[in-house]
Amino acid sequence: MELITNQVQTVSADSSILYQAATSSGNQSILWRIGSGIITLRGLGPQSRARFRLSAHLNVALSEGAEVAPIEVSFAVNGESIGTTRMVSTPAAVGEFNNIGTSSFIDVASGCCTEITLKNIGTTDIDVENVTVTVERVA
Repeated sequence: MELITNQVQTVSADSSILYQAATSSGNQSILWRIGSGIITLRGLGPQSRARFRLSAHLNVALSEGAEVAPIEVSFAVNGESIGTTRMVSTPAAVGEFNNIGTSSFIDVASGCCTEITLKNIGTTDIDVENVTVTVERVA
């Protein structure tokens, strides 16, 4: 499944990015609702776990009125940030966009569900645009 949002969206500290459309659909293992930032991964099938690959690419900038500080974005599993997916950008000025990206594998136990979000884990409001998140079941 590929989720996108192209318009500029202001994301508060400790909040999730919201997606506006799916350019390719998932399957019964990957669920999402229009306008939501939550992607539900389900461990369906006879295996002991399902493995998913997550990737994100987006443009980020500090929101109007923010002080210059690092922008930090990360995937989160059930609300908890995944440290290895932490992306950091330190723009020189407010409104200056930079591109960041990351990818990771997530395992979901058979019969279980996991909620994934892409969060602003920094301390200031940020603007995001041209967000693309891809989730694919690989095993």
